[in-house]
Amino acid sequence: MKSFILLSPAGDFSSLSAALANGADAVYFGVGKFNMRSLGSTNFRVADLPEIVRRCRDRGVFAWLALNCVIYESELPAVKSLCLAAKAAGVDAVIAGDLAVLQMARDCGLSVHLSVQANICNSHALKFYSAFVDVVVLARELTLAQVQQLCDRIRKDRICGPSGELLKVELFIHGALCMALAGTCYLSLAEYNSSANRGACLQNCRRAYTLRDTESGAEIELDHQYLLSPKDLCTLPILERILASGVSILKIEGRGRSPDYVAAVTRVYREAIDEFSIKGGIATEKLPVWEKSLSSVFNRGFWEGGYYLGDKTSAWAKSGDNQATRRKTFLGPVVNFFNKAKIAEIALKSGPLLPGDQVVIIGPTTGAIEFTVTEIRKADERVAMAAKGDTVTFPCPEKVRPNDCVYRFRSIHKKT
Repeated sequence: MKSFILLSPAGDFSSLSAALANGADAVYFGVGKFNMRSLGSTNFRVADLPEIVRRCRDRGVFAWLALNCVIYESELPAVKSLCLAAKAAGVDAVIAGDLAVLQMARDCGLSVHLSVQANICNSHALKFYSAFVDVVVLARELTLAQVQQLCDRIRKDRICGPSGELLKVELFIHGALCMALAGTCYLSLAEYNSSANRGACLQNCRRAYTLRDTESGAEIELDHQYLLSPKDLCTLPILERILASGVSILKIEGRGRSPDYVAAVTRVYREAIDEFSIKGGIATEKLPVWEKSLSSVFNRGFWEGGYYLGDKTSAWAKSGDNQATRRKTFLGPVVNFFNKAKIAEIALKSGPLLPGDQVVIIGPTTGAIEFTVTEIRKADERVAMAAKGDTVTFPCPEKVRPNDCVYRFRSIHKKT
């Protein structure tokens, strides 16, 4: 393994391709319902496992299956079946928190990584779980000093996993934070009977709440603060300290987010990690450029450093909505790509599209390719603008495929 493994999320094949193209060393993904993102489209099928692994192998990237939710007794046979399918497909590891899954995955010959749901905060817990796992995701509530203390303890006490190698420590470095301990929240279960611990969180924490006097009926909106919804974690300003702490795996949250999010965040942290590895430090003048890129994709505002700096949770989101500095609008599908000329043909379902517009093309194999449209042609005539209903061509720097989706970006004013 490299000194540092950058771990990126993959909720579908488009996000998987985006992660692979932008420098991920490993990807994590869910299959079916036994993971912490079981709602919506952020999951693969069992039949997809061989293709996921093949794509990862082609890039020299690890494929890690998230099987990290609470498991009920009646589901044990299905979990075992999934572990066997993962082993047969060549999946490199299973991410799990339930002891039954840890044991089943080990029995199937799979390497196991301990999920953040286990809330590991001390060396006794590390020693206990080392009988099952080779990687431990530490609790997100720890300070950086506590993280380093545990990394030092692993080396000092020679705490090894089943592989015989020292336990490797994984840390979240970017993405959504939950106000609940290690993500084990019961708000969604209590209000909607939809359990976050089963991957079915309906995110009722991401809303504004009102304080109501039960005697008088008077209500106060609490300073427009979303008091149950923290800002997203961003560790870019303290990444040097994280990389020097002894951790091995750096995890980006976001299996429910878009391919362009995966591409942008993976690319930024890849560049920052590489600069640290090559030069022994990160140039401060690059931080504003990277931060601008991170701000351009989905976020709820940033809590820089999070709990790692020992701060209390005072960085509450100002809104439950996306705080990105730009939004994308669907333009239409790719009709054709002329490989020699590097020209894409697009059927516009909406418009307008003008030269100078920033676009991103997203597809299961393509991933997320972002660029500026330099010129537009309609019926091989250069035009100043294309409108809804037009079929147009424009130069495209990389190969795209029929039915890939084309989006135009528009800038917005960032909320404070």
